[in-house]
Amino acid sequence: MGNIWTITKRELRGYFASPVAFVFIVIFLLLAGFFTFMIAQFFKVGQATLSQTSYSPMFFGWHPWLYLFLVPAVGMRMWSEERRLGTIELLLTMPITPWQAILGKFLASWAVVAIALALTFPVWITVNYLGNPDNGVIVGGYIGSLLMAGAYLSITAMTSAMTRNQVVAFIVAVVISLFLILAGFPPVTDMLVTWAQPWIVDLIAAFSVMTHFESIQKGVLDSRDILYFVSVMAFCLFTTSTIIRAHRAG
Repeated sequence: MGNIWTITKRELRGYFASPVAFVFIVIFLLLAGFFTFMIAQFFKVGQATLSQTSYSPMFFGWHPWLYLFLVPAVGMRMWSEERRLGTIELLLTMPITPWQAILGKFLASWAVVAIALALTFPVWITVNYLGNPDNGVIVGGYIGSLLMAGAYLSITAMTSAMTRNQVVAFIVAVVISLFLILAGFPPVTDMLVTWAQPWIVDLIAAFSVMTHFESIQKGVLDSRDILYFVSVMAFCLFTTSTIIRAHRAG
């Protein structure tokens, strides 16, 4: 744990030593506020909630789409930069295991997203000032959002380990994440129902972040939904480990 914490601190300092973390946080906060108050017209809806309403997605409903582009932008340098600069060989010769390096880098990038998410607290204060929301549901939404961001980041870690080109890592991560969104996106599932068996549609939707995130943002912390996000992170980080070990052996 000591090695993991050391790498996490090193990477976190790297994020804030460059404009990456600040740009991500500012853009995320601006877009989250814009979509919530301008596009979703929070003040006109008349409901004290941050989850999906009968009219449109609210605060949490926009997160899958915001994370689609912003999270890969944060994580694309995770391993691509090390490979481009040739410092990955130096990192892997240090007295640490590949898993410690992978977890340290992943936790640092996840912490950047967590900080951005925590800075949305004025939205929480606003909805409590204007009404009497179910704060348990809101907490569930924050947990689900953080888990979803972790899943996106683990995918980006995997694609970043595949190439030294950050742009390629970004594009591949966006494509994979988009697939995981569309697999459970209502317009897509409604289209699939017209020609596929219901059990096939349900199976495809089960792989979607939307299916599991929507359940959590409603305040239902089902172990199956949490297990889904943890499984995505574990699988992608394991794949990252395999790629890094192959690079180390080569």
